[in-house]
Amino acid sequence: MESALPVASADVPVAAPVSFAEAFRFWLKLGFISFGGPAGQIAMMNEYVVERRRWLDEEQFLHALNYCMLLPGPEAQQLATYIGWLLHGVRGGLVAGGLFVLPSVFMLLGLSWAYVEYGTVPAVAGLLYGLKPAVVAIVLGALLKIGEKALKTPLHMLMALASFLALFVGHLPFPVVVFSALLLGLLVQRWQPTWLGMKLTAPETIPTTEPSNHKWPRRVAKALLIALGLWIIPVAAAGLLTGEWSFWWQLTRFFTTAALVTFGGAYAVLPYVAQVAVEKFHWLTRLQMVDGLALGETTPGPLIMVLTFVGFMGAWQHGGHSVVWGAAGLLLTTFYTFLPSFLFIFVGAPLVERTRQDDRVKAALSVVTAAVVGVILNLGIYLGQAVVWPQGIQASPDWFSLVWAVLSVGALRWGKVNLILWIGVSALVGWGYTWLF
Repeated sequence: MESALPVASADVPVAAPVSFAEAFRFWLKLGFISFGGPAGQIAMMNEYVVERRRWLDEEQFLHALNYCMLLPGPEAQQLATYIGWLLHGVRGGLVAGGLFVLPSVFMLLGLSWAYVEYGTVPAVAGLLYGLKPAVVAIVLGALLKIGEKALKTPLHMLMALASFLALFVGHLPFPVVVFSALLLGLLVQRWQPTWLGMKLTAPETIPTTEPSNHKWPRRVAKALLIALGLWIIPVAAAGLLTGEWSFWWQLTRFFTTAALVTFGGAYAVLPYVAQVAVEKFHWLTRLQMVDGLALGETTPGPLIMVLTFVGFMGAWQHGGHSVVWGAAGLLLTTFYTFLPSFLFIFVGAPLVERTRQDDRVKAALSVVTAAVVGVILNLGIYLGQAVVWPQGIQASPDWFSLVWAVLSVGALRWGKVNLILWIGVSALVGWGYTWLF
């Protein structure tokens, strides 16, 4: 049955069957209730946009979702941007994508301020004490969930192991691991596709879709120039106002790079962020990184928002423990983390459409997904060591953290306990434990 909505071209979104005001209210509400990670956020959008309001049909929704899954960055936020663009053009995409993250921006700003001001208060420290092992369990749960879907063949399993060893033993940079996996995937799908679970198919039988608008390259060039201008203005303003050009330039380059290599979601990029921000820049400690992840889990929006806490801590440290500097760092980090996502959605659709139905490209990207499993394993061990063995692996473990991490894995993975509920329980248990002992 044909969709009630007209089909969008590569450049022009469909005519919206919903008023801009009604869509605005929905995106604002979603920004405050979008807990549960990308899977939960995507499910919320599907239920409201497709099933309840019928703004899009299922085919259009899945088309948009598949498009976003191919891009670096937070797929749920990009999906919201895509749907907003589909309904109301660029202004709809800006509102949908912006409101998806703005509530968590202000929440994390308040939480970051409270953390640096009161984080050493026993009650607050107790809450974080219970949250830390729960965060480790969340990461391990993500490892199990993604691993079940991604490790389909022996090659995928070997790729996951190799990426883990490259990070954990070889200490290679995260982007090197990701792009090496992509290169391997492209080579294997070309010469040995059966290793990826593919059937040998003649290239001419695989459909492709050419961009429908010959002006697309010109449009992309124009958008890139606009994005470049938007990229320069904030860092230039920060440098002029503070005179600290080198620090703001460092922060800008770092989070722009992080945004561009965020294949596989926030859990995949966090090791890269931790590796650079903790070990190289010394903006925060490993335990503070865990605290930031715990704070990020307590707010709605994409988990990649934890990067804004890192930006806050880096600027706060560099600015002499100034909350104003920390706020500026958080806001700039947010801007540079999500600017590429908007650019990809507004101008990238025609390019991605050319390979959307190509099984060879999907097979090559599956190697990247397998590498992400190894990346997440590295993150779980990295955070687990800091939480369970805070004095080093040679010392005795923190038995409360060890036991609670194991219980958390069981509750979340097999007990199907609500994530937000368990975060609250973990915080209260940690507070109670520190109060009693």
